[in-house]
Amino acid sequence: MNLLLKKDTQRSCVSVLERQIFDFLGYQWAPILANFIHIIIVILGLFGTIQYRPRYITGYAVWLVLWVTWNVFVICFYLEAGDLSKETDLILTFNISMHRSWWMENGPGCTVTSVTPAPEWAPEDHRYITVSGCFLEYQYIEVAHSSLQIFLALAGFIYACYVVKCITEEEDSFDFIGGFDSYGYQGPQKTSHLQLQPMYMSK
Repeated sequence: MNLLLKKDTQRSCVSVLERQIFDFLGYQWAPILANFIHIIIVILGLFGTIQYRPRYITGYAVWLVLWVTWNVFVICFYLEAGDLSKETDLILTFNISMHRSWWMENGPGCTVTSVTPAPEWAPEDHRYITVSGCFLEYQYIEVAHSSLQIFLALAGFIYACYVVKCITEEEDSFDFIGGFDSYGYQGPQKTSHLQLQPMYMSK
């Protein structure tokens, strides 16, 4: 199970690095920050697994709960659940820019056409475009990315809890076996009651 946790953390790190690249290309600042924190904690979790540090693994498991929550929010955002709108809300860019997902223009089969003249409300440093012909809409690609992260996080959470349980049991077992040595236990020693008497030699 320890080996499985190592492999899961490695897969999680690789997948989130891939996601980080495309979030950088799309100027998605909130996902970039979340991905960065996730990479750091995954590395700490991997260190804790290799060095048998249950506190690191426990912290990793707690973070995975928050990571699942974040990815559920991203899915709801792109599917426009509730009052969320991927077209008008700029939550993922911290309202700094009007950039959208990189996949919006670069998805499979997408054709980008510039619209001129641009509407008056469009910022001068942004181009106004239309996207057509996509085999898969960009929101579904983002949902697939988040779904993969949720799957890896749930598997990692199960592995982490089991590894912490095994390490704790091993430590308790070791303390029990070595308990006498740790307290400096010594077996009973026989004491001699023989009294020495002086001897007189006759000349």
